[in-house]
Amino acid sequence: SVNFSPDGKTLVSGSVYGTIKLWNVETGELIRTLQGHDSYVTSVNFSPDGKTLVSGSVDNTIKLWNVETGEEIRTLQGHDSYVRSVNFSPDGKTLVSGSVDGTIKLWNVETGQEIRTLQGHDDYVRSVNFSPDGKTLVSGSGDNTIKLWNVETGEEIRTLKGHDSYVTSVNFSPDGKTLVSGSVYGTIKLWNVETGELIRTLQGHDSYVTSVNFSPDGKTLVSGSVDNTIKLWNVETGEEIRTLKGHDSDVTSVNFSPDGKTLVSGSVDGTIKLWNVETGQEIRTLQGHDDYVRSVNFSPDGKTLVSGSGDNTIKLWNVETGEEIRTLQGHDSYVRSVNFSPDGKTLVSGSVDGTIKLWNGSTGQEIRTLQGHDDYVRSVNFSPDGKTLVSGSGDNTIKLWNVETGEEIRTLREHDDC
Repeated sequence: SVNFSPDGKTLVSGSVYGTIKLWNVETGELIRTLQGHDSYVTSVNFSPDGKTLVSGSVDNTIKLWNVETGEEIRTLQGHDSYVRSVNFSPDGKTLVSGSVDGTIKLWNVETGQEIRTLQGHDDYVRSVNFSPDGKTLVSGSGDNTIKLWNVETGEEIRTLKGHDSYVTSVNFSPDGKTLVSGSVYGTIKLWNVETGELIRTLQGHDSYVTSVNFSPDGKTLVSGSVDNTIKLWNVETGEEIRTLKGHDSDVTSVNFSPDGKTLVSGSVDGTIKLWNVETGQEIRTLQGHDDYVRSVNFSPDGKTLVSGSGDNTIKLWNVETGEEIRTLQGHDSYVRSVNFSPDGKTLVSGSVDGTIKLWNGSTGQEIRTLQGHDDYVRSVNFSPDGKTLVSGSGDNTIKLWNVETGEEIRTLREHDDC
């Protein structure tokens, strides 16, 4: 997992060995390594202000880190299996985590308390994200479905069906009106959020789509795949614009810079690559992780990258120079998902250790660890105001967390009449 800090100056990466590394984007130098997870870091992300990192791991925990110091702020526990995804809410106050235990959890960032657990998927939660206004959550699962949830009430809004295999990645368009999903069979689908109707299916990858994201203007899609390639797509027509080749193994994570001019990709080959969107040319390669890069994201200002890796670490990178800024360590297993908070001050990471961690984006220090998932955390993201986190896990749940307190707000559960 790799992601940019909100200002774009730093990258964070999580690894299979449980470490998190921070990198200077401009120079490519390693800033520091964060250690703390006992296994694979599956997801790492910055808080909106860039001061905190969150990481999710196969050790079932979520950790919060101080970006400036690299210190662990706290560990969030609650998932019963791997944490697959962790993200801050847009206001940075809430964390969301998804886990292999099938639940999604919301956490209070400040206290580390679980706010609630969302349940409804019949298999592990692969990806979770907030809508741009922070009012809706989307989750993708191994049960082949996509679910939309009301953040305030925890109620399921609707289920989108159409994929013939696991849904690996889900994201909202910048205007919140469209959803994009990627699947194990290599297809990408666009959905109308209001109606739940399928708009179109994009085909072109020869294998499993690992990551899909919209450009900041919503006109272009980027997808990464196990076929080692990155593809750019025209959202309006569904046509493929170009294919980027350069990685020697699976592309695990792809994201646009805030200005939409640069792409970042993370791969099982252990490298992070920066690409020119207009030309498709590779700008530079960042090396430093000891295992595959699972998640990469830009900071809100596009100056920093964050990456999460199979070496259990999160790294921050300088986008301009390609130098590593620092490494965040604390997860006991693979970092699966990393993201910046909307203000770029905080990072969130989700890990195979089952935890979600919040980190200070400036110092690299761990702020706190959120625990509650019973399996690995697959995906973590902040709400648009940065006050709430959403997490998806292998325990099949989605959880909402209060970023300020670290408390779980709720677990999302499916109603019997849904």
